[in-house]
Amino acid sequence: MAFKLPKLPYAYDALAPRMSEDTLRTHHGKHHKTYVETLNKLIEGTPFEKMDIESIVKKTAGSNEHKKIFNNAAQAWNHTIFWRSMAPNGARKPREELAPLVEESFGGLDKFKEKFAADAAAQFGSGWAWLIENSGKLEIVTTSNAATPMAEGKRVLSTCDVWEHAYYLDHKNKRPDFLKAFLGQLIDWDFALARLRRLETSEIRLEQA
Repeated sequence: MAFKLPKLPYAYDALAPRMSEDTLRTHHGKHHKTYVETLNKLIEGTPFEKMDIESIVKKTAGSNEHKKIFNNAAQAWNHTIFWRSMAPNGARKPREELAPLVEESFGGLDKFKEKFAADAAAQFGSGWAWLIENSGKLEIVTTSNAATPMAEGKRVLSTCDVWEHAYYLDHKNKRPDFLKAFLGQLIDWDFALARLRRLETSEIRLEQA
């Protein structure tokens, strides 16, 4: 059973000019594709071949023996939820039960943006910034390289890729500019709400063939 590269939930030019078509084609069509293809080669003929993507990530997390499998499986999952964390016409503010949670956890949307941008900008080197739900509260966490809170059983609501290839073509080395665009014009709070509600449509799966 080989995993398929998930299709983007929008056209390659749909997020321009905040995220250009060139960036999306390179990031999704090359980087993400390579993670999926490499994962398929690594798990061929192993027990992992019959597992879903989340199970592979959780089973290989922290394992030196299966480090390559973890890195590629986690990056395949991380990128899939990253694409869905954005939308060309998504909700730019939290609503319903997510809105009071943002207020309670961070002191409001503006303070959430300030903290998320600061933490994501401070992430040294390659990595990710995450909005997670943990025991009924919201938290912002950052991870290096392929690491993901999902591997620890945390509920990810939204994420931003802060590897340089996510923004360099559009913003050069100015990560804060990319984060401003992500938080102001790319993030889809309705997807985060669907994740909070654990709706089936918000679950992250990679098809297998």
